[in-house]
Amino acid sequence: MRVSVVGGSEVTDDEATIAESVGRELADRGHVTVCGGLGGTMEAVCRGAKRAGGETIGILPVAEYDAANPHVDVAIATGMGHARNALVAMNGDGVIALAGGPGTLSEIGLGLAMDRPVVGVGTHDVAGVVAVDGARAAVDRLEASLGVD
Repeated sequence: MRVSVVGGSEVTDDEATIAESVGRELADRGHVTVCGGLGGTMEAVCRGAKRAGGETIGILPVAEYDAANPHVDVAIATGMGHARNALVAMNGDGVIALAGGPGTLSEIGLGLAMDRPVVGVGTHDVAGVVAVDGARAAVDRLEASLGVD
């Protein structure tokens, strides 16, 4: 399955560690990581996925595909700015949200509007988001929501 991971473009060391763990957990279970393709949460989750042998897709807000972080396998340049958040949410079977600001909040809302299950670790408290602690719990909960064994 494909999992959209959303979060801040600027993160603390602890937030980066969690994001990297989510990427690793997704890859270990054979899932593809979809994200916004730039820095912060996006780079950390891709780094974790790649270190575990996973596949990563970055849907960039800019028009240059080479702006992607070095851990993105497939970079999709959109030139759409924050409007690309809809594409990030749409291209995952579910969404894992990690911390973040207003851009992350928009991706959470878009995921919910598209009937994607949304699991959060230390992120916005929004109706419909299932809050969990840690990477393993996030992937476990998302898999359960989607009926993945």
